[in-house]
Amino acid sequence: QVQLVESGGGLVQAGGSLRLSCAVSGLPFSTYAMGWFRQAPGKEREFVGGIKYNGATTDYADSVKGRFTTSRDNVKNTVSLQMNSLRPEDTAVYYCAARSWTIRTKADDYSYWGQGTQVTVSS
Repeated sequence: QVQLVESGGGLVQAGGSLRLSCAVSGLPFSTYAMGWFRQAPGKEREFVGGIKYNGATTDYADSVKGRFTTSRDNVKNTVSLQMNSLRPEDTAVYYCAARSWTIRTKADDYSYWGQGTQVTVSS
């Protein structure tokens, strides 16, 4: 049974930081790319960032470049998203997702999803 479990969300003031984590089990983690997506109320789910199966390549949405960083630990089967300089417009439910090998920016290209964690940034 594949499980992706996010943690680390919460309420933070604008300009602050949060670190999200996603623990993965039930799949060969080191062969899966991991993506981070977010969905705000009334909006479509959007790509935030991703990391290739071996950690060699990352990709980010323009809206978070320079502020967010994703990393992975293929021994602990975890992926993290460090979010700095948070803005109110970053408020959303954040999801981690898994797909084989390479990063994609479309949600439909991901096979497995976590349950999501709420991030709220106050102004």
